[in-house]
Amino acid sequence: MKAMVLAAGLGTRLKPITFEIPKPMVPVLDRPVMAHIVGMLERQGFTDLIANLHYYPDAIRGYFGDRLTYRFEEELLGTAGGVRNVRDFFGDDLVVIVSGDALTDTDLNALVERHRSAGGIATLTVKKVEDTREYGVVIHDSDGRIQGFQEKPDPAEALSELGNCGIYCFSPEIFDYFPDRPFVDWANDVFPALLESDVPFHVHEIEDYWNDVGSLAELRQGTWDALDGALGLDVTGERFAAGVTVGAGTSLDGVEIVEGPVWVGAGVEFGEGVRLIGPVAIGDGASVGAGAALRETIVFPGTEVAAGEILIGAIHGGTGIVDRLRPLDALR
Repeated sequence: MKAMVLAAGLGTRLKPITFEIPKPMVPVLDRPVMAHIVGMLERQGFTDLIANLHYYPDAIRGYFGDRLTYRFEEELLGTAGGVRNVRDFFGDDLVVIVSGDALTDTDLNALVERHRSAGGIATLTVKKVEDTREYGVVIHDSDGRIQGFQEKPDPAEALSELGNCGIYCFSPEIFDYFPDRPFVDWANDVFPALLESDVPFHVHEIEDYWNDVGSLAELRQGTWDALDGALGLDVTGERFAAGVTVGAGTSLDGVEIVEGPVWVGAGVEFGEGVRLIGPVAIGDGASVGAGAALRETIVFPGTEVAAGEILIGAIHGGTGIVDRLRPLDALR
């Protein structure tokens, strides 16, 4: 089966991390977000995959190689324009779309089944959200047919609690409702055209995990959810102790683990007297100097934590400490 992974965005909400890498390549535990998505697709039988590229395209090509087909956008074509740009890839098949920069373990075969049974031109995956101010929400009738949208409404004014997950299944006829210009957006162009033309399209409501990793806080939460098992990721590493997983070539000799969960990648080096207070995630090839202490902290692959450094609630990446939630006196 075929699917498209959206990977052309700029990732502006994850700056400064995305100054150096595209958002789909931001790591969560042992691999980039997009690698988790591609792995999920392949496990579910979607093995013929295409990705649109724009920002740092070589980082994505270099990681996935010939595992994917690619379509480069010299100028961004929009959320829908990028899909039209690969129309030939799908031919007469259903068009299945997944964001390459969000975390989910949703069943895409269930989405396809819902699309076929509903009989509409489009099916949008939706999920109840806690704060409608962060999402576009979808309004539907008792049969799941979409009646309208609200963009980030105040909860008191929201007509729905169902956030649009950006995971779609379309019939090929969807392209008949695109405007005649290169840049096309689902929310501003295509979906309003469907409503105006009274074309049926429906929701597919899920209870599966979904996190659009739209902020540093959501990146942190997604990492902790993966550690806790709330997100069904296929992650490498061996169980070292309860709540502690360690990758190949990493020794925890001389490391004090006060509490978990802790995930440490492959080839990580530790100095003497390091303290880890979970949740902590340390990426492949990182190094943590002697006497350093980490609590509620994410360390990206290849990052060096200096000897004696104290990190609490931090995200430590290639550009340095990109985010810190809590003061240093919280380490007790």
